[in-house]
Amino acid sequence: MNDETAPLCVTCPRALYDDEHGRYICRPCERRIDEDLLALAGPSGLYARLCLRIQPGRGTGGPVVSGTRGASMPCNELVLSLTSNGGIVSMLESWVEDWASYGLAALGHGGRLQDRVDTAVATLRLNLSRAAARHPAIDEFARELGQCAREVEILISGERQPRRIPVTCPCGTISKVTLSTEGFTCRTCGSDYGHREALNLPMAPRAAA
Repeated sequence: MNDETAPLCVTCPRALYDDEHGRYICRPCERRIDEDLLALAGPSGLYARLCLRIQPGRGTGGPVVSGTRGASMPCNELVLSLTSNGGIVSMLESWVEDWASYGLAALGHGGRLQDRVDTAVATLRLNLSRAAARHPAIDEFARELGQCAREVEILISGERQPRRIPVTCPCGTISKVTLSTEGFTCRTCGSDYGHREALNLPMAPRAAA
């Protein structure tokens, strides 16, 4: 392998080995994606454990929250947003739908939130090797999935989440990064920023942030 001419993994990025040519990502990155997916699913997975962080809702079929009208919501609102429809399950299902448009997945059939998470994870894992070679946004999927898994782990452990800093892309779009952000793609202009480039972007004015 000639590192100077070999194609690069879009997530590391490192030079792909000869037997990895034709793929977007290297096999170690594929394994990391698979591990993040596997960590989310099942009765003892991150999603099920996160559901137990809601008060007074309990159980792994999705959060149940009660309260009197006018009273403050008796739950962790961030946890609720992640475990409810529109949170983790919708993030996973949106990628299943996206992969299906490339012929890389089959859509699920609804059910309880936990069942939908498990079905989406199983579908994405089943088709991951093909997506590694055929899906041009596999790096975006890996980044979004990894950030989701890390955020859930922090919420479960009770660690203090890192401060999010609003920065401004030259196109004017404001994005939020942390000191540990590996990189991001501007949602407006599509510019890619690595860790150093992201932290070197100008901070957004307080009013705009």
